[in-house]
This record gives sequence, structure tokens and C-alpha cells, in this order.
Amino acid sequence: MKNILFQTLKLTLLTLLLFSGIYTLVILFIAQATPGGGKGKKLTQHGITVGYENIGQKFTADRYFNSRPSAVNYNADGSGASNKGPSNAEYLILVKERIDSFLVRNPGISKSEIPVEMVTASGSGLDPDISSSAALIQVKRIAKIRGMNEDKLKSLIIEQKEKSLLGFFGPEKINVLKLNIALDNLN
Repeated sequence: MKNILFQTLKLTLLTLLLFSGIYTLVILFIAQATPGGGKGKKLTQHGITVGYENIGQKFTADRYFNSRPSAVNYNADGSGASNKGPSNAEYLILVKERIDSFLVRNPGISKSEIPVEMVTASGSGLDPDISSSAALIQVKRIAKIRGMNEDKLKSLIIEQKEKSLLGFFGPEKINVLKLNIALDNLN
């Protein structure tokens, strides 16, 4: 009995050291090697920090490309999802409201054309990216409000498109904050 207790105690101390100490230091070392030193990459406009590349922000003004909805109101301190599924009545009402709002703000678009990420929140609630189709569907609205050529906006979207990692890990995406900074720089 003493032998089993002693082995269990040794294993507990070893895993505590490994996962609380060594693993933490390895992750800290990896983070220091990333852009921003593990603190996130700041995006600036005219010398002023306007946000971070990897944290979504709320863009709802009609003159900007809108970001994906957030279940945590874009609060990076409390990342998380709503945990409500498609059988939850409250969730269905919320998605329907988002669809209706999107249709009002983007006239001439049918419900079936709306990309799913424009009416559903991501798992973290902080997703900074949208798909090309989510950006392209907003072009008509932004071009009209800003008095711009739609082709110029489409070219901007293509320029801002980020390829998938190594060409096949994940989808192509567009960072909404970077896109909106580039949009402001066009004018």
C-alpha cells in the first residue's frame, strides 16, 4: 500500500512540474518568437493603435465592412461562445434578427446569399476574419455610401485576402480590421 501511495505521489509531482513549469516555459518561449512577442500584433493608422490583428472588433457602421457577430461582445477578457445550438429557440430568434438586420442594411440581397459567418458568432467570439464571400456581399452597400466604384472595392478585397496556411490548412480569409484600414486609406 505504501509503495502505491509513494508512486502516485511521485507521478503527481512529476506531472505538476511538467505541465505547470516546463510546458508553460516552452509556450512562453514560442510566444516570444512570434510577431508582437506574444502580446499580439498591434495595427496602427496614422500612428495611433486601432486594434490587434488577432482579436475581432465590432464594425457595424454601413461605411465599413462588418465583422462577424460576437457572443462575448468582442471582449477579449472573456473569450467564449454562446453554447446555444440550432435547436435552441433563443438562438434561432437571435440569428433571425441578425439575418433581418443584414437584409435591411444590404438591400438587393436574398436570405440565401448571406454567408453563415455574418449571422453566427465564432467559437471564441473574437474571430477577426471573414470569408471573401462575406466581404464581397457587402461591396454594393459600401460603394454606394462612400461613392466608390464597386470594382475598386473588389480589388481591395482580393489584395487583403490571406491564403490558407501552407496552401491547405484552413480557408482563405480576410482580416476585417486590416480591410477597413485599407478602405479608409483609399479615400
